[in-house]
Amino acid sequence: MQTAILGGGCFWCTEAVYSRAKGVLSAISGYAGGENPNPTYQEICTGETGHAEVVKITFDETVIAYEDILDIFFEIHDPCSLNRQGADSGTQYRSVIFYLNEEQHEAAEAKIEELQKTLRSPIVTELSPAPEFYAAEAYHQDYLTHNASEGYCQAVVAPKVQKFMMKFREFVR
Repeated sequence: MQTAILGGGCFWCTEAVYSRAKGVLSAISGYAGGENPNPTYQEICTGETGHAEVVKITFDETVIAYEDILDIFFEIHDPCSLNRQGADSGTQYRSVIFYLNEEQHEAAEAKIEELQKTLRSPIVTELSPAPEFYAAEAYHQDYLTHNASEGYCQAVVAPKVQKFMMKFREFVR
């Protein structure tokens, strides 16, 4: 088993995609990268704690490789938008890869370098060693599953899941 910690804007979107991927055993919404221990959603929403909304992904690398996890990550969010994804803005929505070892660090650097060749705008994805991860409150977990009729889920989360399902059919459960 391997773990990845990624932030691509709202964690509801990121968690919804990875929880539907083959080989992913868990996708937990949470916070990382800030100063305060055990932050709350209300605290990180101020943008003053330094935390990003992230998802901790535990996956079976014999089914889905870390490089595939990164391919999905870069497809489902805009790595060229600084501290925002769509209407969600603030440092808590930044694009970030928290690597857990040197192999992940090198793979992420290589992926960013490869992808940058195809984009007009610079990639602003933060690449940092993994800090402490704090799981988000229970009501944030499996958010799309429990709130599918909510407007944000229909307008933002569900389209990202659809994009994943269309582009990465080999990894859809």
